[in-house]
Amino acid sequence: MNKELIKKNIKSYTETMGEFLVNQKISTDLFKEYGVNRGLRDVNGNGVLTGLTNISLIQSKKEVNGEMVPCEGKLLYRGYNINDLVDGFIKNNYFGFEEATYLLLFDKLPSEEELNTFKEMLYVFRKLPTNFTRDVIMKAPSKDIMNSMARSVLTLASYDKNVDDLSIDNVLRQCLQLISVFPMLSVYGYHAYNHYVCNDSFYIHFPNKNLSTAENILRMLRPDMKYTELEARVLDIALVLHMEHGGGNNSTFTTRVVSSSGSDTYSVISAALASLKGPKHGGANIKVVEMMKNIKGNVKDVHDIDEIKAYLEKIVDKQAFDKSGLIYGMGHAVYSISDPRAQIFKGFVEKLAFDKGREDDYALYSAIANLAPQVIGEKRHIYKGVSANVDFYSGFVYSMLDIPLELYTSIFAMARVVGWSAHRLEELVNMDKIIRPAYKSLITDKDYKSIENR
Repeated sequence: MNKELIKKNIKSYTETMGEFLVNQKISTDLFKEYGVNRGLRDVNGNGVLTGLTNISLIQSKKEVNGEMVPCEGKLLYRGYNINDLVDGFIKNNYFGFEEATYLLLFDKLPSEEELNTFKEMLYVFRKLPTNFTRDVIMKAPSKDIMNSMARSVLTLASYDKNVDDLSIDNVLRQCLQLISVFPMLSVYGYHAYNHYVCNDSFYIHFPNKNLSTAENILRMLRPDMKYTELEARVLDIALVLHMEHGGGNNSTFTTRVVSSSGSDTYSVISAALASLKGPKHGGANIKVVEMMKNIKGNVKDVHDIDEIKAYLEKIVDKQAFDKSGLIYGMGHAVYSISDPRAQIFKGFVEKLAFDKGREDDYALYSAIANLAPQVIGEKRHIYKGVSANVDFYSGFVYSMLDIPLELYTSIFAMARVVGWSAHRLEELVNMDKIIRPAYKSLITDKDYKSIENR
């Protein structure tokens, strides 16, 4: 390979491309002129209606005197309020991930017998092919665990004799297998990276049949396999809250788009992983953690409200942190007054913070959650209110659980694969047309010139 030739030509191509990209910049006025909703959202930020679903409902507005006005956020899984679901398994002292998974897939709350049988099924599926960890996960380890997971998912297709069978029973079987092994693909991928790239100790712990998904994640992740009841409970709640969020989010829409083409389950889920890893989607909690680290380094007293507010104003004015003008973890594409997931999470975050001796960190998070909407409202012209979203707290929780930063987005994926699976099944049941959006072309005719006259 001639590295110098490659370097020289790439530089030349980049310079040519720079001119091309400038010419390709499309005026914002043209989007208005042709009535194009950028990002499939109207001028008020409302998503363009592209489908129907029976899986979940997100509510952020209600009708009052004939007008739609903002209200406290509401999230329903198959018609059940997320608050009631969480209260139910907390009150009855059991882990909720498995029950919520059953609900989203089968549209009913399981009986005790049905839930126990379902847990047994998940354990049966929680096995990787012989030598898969060695031959796939441990080869070419990467800091990007989401890419590692996507590679593993696509490779699992090679072990499936019915990979292209789109019958519902076969796709359900594939989805249950992926839901079951996602924690292993993620955690083992991290261990491979941590050993081969970071030169740390290497260990692989197998999941335990008698433990919940949340407990097994912590068991497989930690060298001593130990965790507290509170740690497992909080992680379980995090998984339930991240499991599903309507058909309009980027990765779920990706799931439905690729499913509509008739593609196989492994390709569909790897595409969803690629979507989720973006910092504007599942990677948002990492930006929150980075921002909080920056704030702590620049605010001397985390209990000084005026000092915190002054620094938040600098962030919004693009004078601090990453100069983007964003306070990460604040605001949501749908919710305005409150994100119900963040409201639920906050109470458990407080318990874990005091258990871990991180009261000052919790005080800082709480102060920012209260101050940020005020600062953003003063500094920005916004069409709807902003409030803390679930990503604002999730990064803090993961840090208290000693989960490495590299795993933050893949924890999200371990939960959201349930929602993707439900939406894939719903798309296949109702599929009659491939999802094909339209783009208005701005191209004009050009006269072709032969190569000697260019």
